[in-house]
Amino acid sequence: MMLQRHRRRFITCTVVAAAFALVSTQAFAASADIRPRPWNARHQADIGRQHIKALHSGKSAFAASENGGGGSDEAENSAEGTAQYTEARTAPGVVAPGAYGAAWAQLQSMKHTNGDWDHVTKKAYNSDDPRYRDINSNSSGGSGNVTGRITGIAADDQGYVYAGGANGGVFRSKTGGGNWQPIADKLPSLSTGALTLDASKRLWYATGESNTGATSYVGTGVYVLPDPQHGQFQPGGRVGGAELESTTIHALRFAGTTVWAATSRGVWSHSTTTLSGPWKLEFAPNPDYLPGGSKAADESAPYKNIANDIAVDPKEPNKVLLAVGWRGGDTYNGLYTKQADGSWKPASGLGDLPTDSANVGNVTFGAAADGSRLYAIDQSPAQMASNPDSGLKGVYVSKSGSPFGPWTLIADYTKLKASGSALQGAGYMPGIQSWYNQFLQVDPNNADHVYLGLEEVFETKNGGTSWITPGPYWNFPFPCWSVDPTKQTGDCSPTTHSDQHAVAIGSLKGKTYAYVGNDGGIYRRPLNGAVDSGGHAKDWQSLNDGTIDTLQYYSVGVGKDLTYGGVSVTGGLQDNGQSILRGRDKVMGSNFGGDGADTITDPNNGCNIAQEYVYLDMWVTQNCGVNNGSWSTDPTKATEYEVAPPDKDLGGAGARFIAPITSDTKDTNTWVAGGRHVWVQHKGFAIRSGAEWKNAYDLGDGHVATAVASSGGTVYVGWCGPCNNQGFTRGIAVGNADGTGWHQLNLPVDGTIPNRYISAFDVDPANAQHVYVAVNGFSRKWTEGPGAGYGHVFESKNGGTDWTDISANLPDVPANSVKLLPNGGLALGTDLATFYRPAGTTDWQVLGTNLPTTAVMQLRLGPDSNLYAATHGRGIWSFDVRRLKGRTND
Repeated sequence: MMLQRHRRRFITCTVVAAAFALVSTQAFAASADIRPRPWNARHQADIGRQHIKALHSGKSAFAASENGGGGSDEAENSAEGTAQYTEARTAPGVVAPGAYGAAWAQLQSMKHTNGDWDHVTKKAYNSDDPRYRDINSNSSGGSGNVTGRITGIAADDQGYVYAGGANGGVFRSKTGGGNWQPIADKLPSLSTGALTLDASKRLWYATGESNTGATSYVGTGVYVLPDPQHGQFQPGGRVGGAELESTTIHALRFAGTTVWAATSRGVWSHSTTTLSGPWKLEFAPNPDYLPGGSKAADESAPYKNIANDIAVDPKEPNKVLLAVGWRGGDTYNGLYTKQADGSWKPASGLGDLPTDSANVGNVTFGAAADGSRLYAIDQSPAQMASNPDSGLKGVYVSKSGSPFGPWTLIADYTKLKASGSALQGAGYMPGIQSWYNQFLQVDPNNADHVYLGLEEVFETKNGGTSWITPGPYWNFPFPCWSVDPTKQTGDCSPTTHSDQHAVAIGSLKGKTYAYVGNDGGIYRRPLNGAVDSGGHAKDWQSLNDGTIDTLQYYSVGVGKDLTYGGVSVTGGLQDNGQSILRGRDKVMGSNFGGDGADTITDPNNGCNIAQEYVYLDMWVTQNCGVNNGSWSTDPTKATEYEVAPPDKDLGGAGARFIAPITSDTKDTNTWVAGGRHVWVQHKGFAIRSGAEWKNAYDLGDGHVATAVASSGGTVYVGWCGPCNNQGFTRGIAVGNADGTGWHQLNLPVDGTIPNRYISAFDVDPANAQHVYVAVNGFSRKWTEGPGAGYGHVFESKNGGTDWTDISANLPDVPANSVKLLPNGGLALGTDLATFYRPAGTTDWQVLGTNLPTTAVMQLRLGPDSNLYAATHGRGIWSFDVRRLKGRTND
């Protein structure tokens, strides 16, 4: 049900971490600037009921939200998600720059075990797979083959295309898109902020995604590849020194022999001819909040120097306009220009383009190749706070080509809404996520021809007088749509995935294409492509052929495939639902829609699956979600059932964005779900209603679960509350699945287990009193906050009464998942790598080789003796733990 895609919530999924220090910037973002608006929020359950009602009214079930809009939950949840993903890595304080770099440097000298990781999800992922058209699927929406979020694109006139994943690094295609090859895997950061070719055809890679989403990561600076058609990025190719480490980078702009960088710590510049030497800080509106400043430890520091873009006057390159400001609003927000004395002052009087702090938020510029036009998108903090439908202030043009105007308004959200947009419903109209979704690209041969990216792709060929929507959000609200593809009219052409982030124009064999990157990967169409009567493109082509895997998993589940043999592998994804790959599949399908979160899969039958949307909104199927859409005319034929525990109805107050769920390791019919309460049910995959959950324990007002584990009826629950750095507290509760024996462990702030986010448990199957816990965040060496402590993995042999820090030689990096292996060894998934400690030893090694440097969110043992790793940026990988019998490699 697609409308579930309240998806991002994250936003954050950002912010922040690829370099992983996740640290700062936008990450902290989820402040009070865009909290859920209770007057217009719709919960997924309500949307589900609307779908059913729509079936009987003859309307599209998937478009059942009023006029087909996505509902306000999408944007609101994005903000909440942002906060929560980041809190896990930053609370209880602020993380100093360099934390991730130090961990990565230590990793380089560590030993590796024998064995290679196998790439499980290196296959095309068809979001419209006709096998999976059950009631909770997005299939048939029109996005086709998808991958994870693409946040940077560059293309030349020889068919070479470069695509940067949000946390997956850079991929190269020699064929105009497709047959991709990773070319940045040797770098310490795979988080993409910007990707661009300069006049000399060198490829510049700015690391640190700037989308302020919950799953964005900071980077380690800017790298240059002199021969992008043949080479690969190297750590030694970094421009300057460490000045841009632990930042996010929104844009790189070139002016003569200077490159400008808009970052989360102000605007910087560097020579493009001499790449050594430090970056120069050009402007930071609040320098006291920068590292080393008197207010660097202030909790608001990450928001105080955010720069979004730079516009250079093509006729006078010394005249520059800076777009600076936090998307949620701050007094420093505005457009700045350099004065004769070298200082930077707010600009004013530019025409229609706002310059006041209330209305300058996230801004993107786009210049014509001949310098005759300059375009701008402006997201308004004031409008975002007051208008439930959109945060977009407007789209503007300077017909002089100068950033100093005069600027003219050429579109607002109401004009774009009327251009063929799929977003017509109250609470979710064009620009609702303009703080997250923006791109601008001008046709190099026609200054009046512009591609605009928000949630959808818009296009004008007359300088903004009129617009069309060649890339609508999805096809569900249009009359041409049907869940049965044989009943769709020719007007329902494939569209792009929603939520646009990157754009480029390139050529292949004399044909010129527009390339767009979004939450579903990378797509292309002819630059002057064909459209139908509604202005929707008829010629989009997905370039997500499986050789580019930037999928962002939160979870993984593995079970025996009783139909085809082998195993079925499934997992929850940021904004790409739940993927499923069965025994003989050559293409993955999507059996649940929206954001996929945690999952429970029956190890003995991979078609028994429970999937969490978000906030404990759980759904279950016992046939892999296989359905041809017959439920749309006969609701009794639906085989996906909503079984959410009651905390789901409380949203963020009742559960984390990605809330923990699990089955008991000794009884697959006993499930535990953690929100404010600890919920237990004993029907396994036969559950059909949320009313079948029992409340085993109340964690307390303001407390929500962050991790759960259950073995033989003994349950461990980690919680936080408050969960941000303003009074952060954490704890562990232990009790029985039958509701008896519950108690809180004594975990003083300065105790053995640090006052940081509890991310995972694993219980010894031979002794439920023997338990391991993984702790997120960086240690107090990097984290300025009360009780941050040291260590990332701890062991208790008496049910949590006493704990021992077994982190030993682990790099100081956030830990996400811990798993006790059958051979007695211990595996730990972190934001950097997966580590392994052999039984009877104390030191850790890197587990295997060739696993990309990206965040490992969850480890799960499969019935095939493989350990599966869900990474947040490079798909799912597996490792045969039987390979660990041999010696380790130096």
